[in-house]
Amino acid sequence: MPVMLRTIQTAVPETLLRQDEVRDVFALQPGLTRLGQRLIATSFDSSAINTRYSCVKDFDTQNPPASPLFYDAGTQQLHSPSTATRNREYVAHAPALFIGAAQKALDACPDLAPADITHVITVSCTGFYNPGPDYQIVRALGLKPNTVRHHLGFMGCYAAFPALRAAKDFCLADPHATVLVVCAELCTLHVHSSNDPDTIMGSALFADGAAAAIVTARGGGGMIMDAFETVLTPVGEDAMAWNIGDEGFEMVLGTYVPHIIDDHISGALEPLFAKVTTPETTVSKIKHWGIHPGGRAILDRVQKRLELSDTQLAPARKVLAEYGNMSSATVLFVLKEIMDDQQASSGERVCAMAFGPGLTVETGLFTLGQGAG
Repeated sequence: MPVMLRTIQTAVPETLLRQDEVRDVFALQPGLTRLGQRLIATSFDSSAINTRYSCVKDFDTQNPPASPLFYDAGTQQLHSPSTATRNREYVAHAPALFIGAAQKALDACPDLAPADITHVITVSCTGFYNPGPDYQIVRALGLKPNTVRHHLGFMGCYAAFPALRAAKDFCLADPHATVLVVCAELCTLHVHSSNDPDTIMGSALFADGAAAAIVTARGGGGMIMDAFETVLTPVGEDAMAWNIGDEGFEMVLGTYVPHIIDDHISGALEPLFAKVTTPETTVSKIKHWGIHPGGRAILDRVQKRLELSDTQLAPARKVLAEYGNMSSATVLFVLKEIMDDQQASSGERVCAMAFGPGLTVETGLFTLGQGAG
């Protein structure tokens, strides 16, 4: 019984960040060392990001708020609000992204009514509240009050995969199940000025956005969800992490992460391919690649190691350039690019992967169904 990923829909907040303008803001902050200033210039300019989106209205240079919390456009100074203040902003802004993306996904499947949704899985690592987004989606979309709800929190950039895998398992267990998966991240709530290389890199890469998917075995187009796999690399536990500090959540993103991925990406794919033996699955036989754009260096390493073409990396590089790294939602943006590709054809294979704390490599194998492109 094939389980289908019927649609992926996305949403971003209104405030547009231009990478060069954000770079200049961070470079003007007091207390920066010469090394810190050089790292800011290098990190922002080499990021391959042109624009990002943020829920922080302080960064709207056209209509800045009268009482800024994060950035004062008049003094050009970044503030350092507490983690509690940042989380209150998450509570204020996250629902619109969760609900907006979820509604778009449901609207994209006109054969499905709100009453058809049996499960909701929400994903986020950038804030907390309860009753949470899973509850709010049920209320806002008019889903059944007995809809089964799950929330995956604080897993990081790879978390869309555990959510999709759980959605598939629910559908295999119950052929009548229809699962709504929604990832929303407000990463820019946690930016702050620093000389620390990891913090600077996070400020240069991360952005806000949401993506929602509908998974069901009840027919329709989209992509067949063939297999998923999780692999922990033997090294890298200290190279990528996500911690809670007094002035926001703190990213650990060591410069050695691309090297770790380079060394272990081929081995991480082997158990995934072993799950699907007919037809034989190899890197060379997969046309489409949905790589989580954790950063330009990561994409470069994956492309070189797997000998992928520029065309195969184009969806990931496009999402990185236009949206930045939106943590768990990002790989769904990339998969949407592939699903919407007019040149894609039914029956073509898609391999997707994302990387996160641990170092964890999550992979998924899909087959484009009817209506692809």
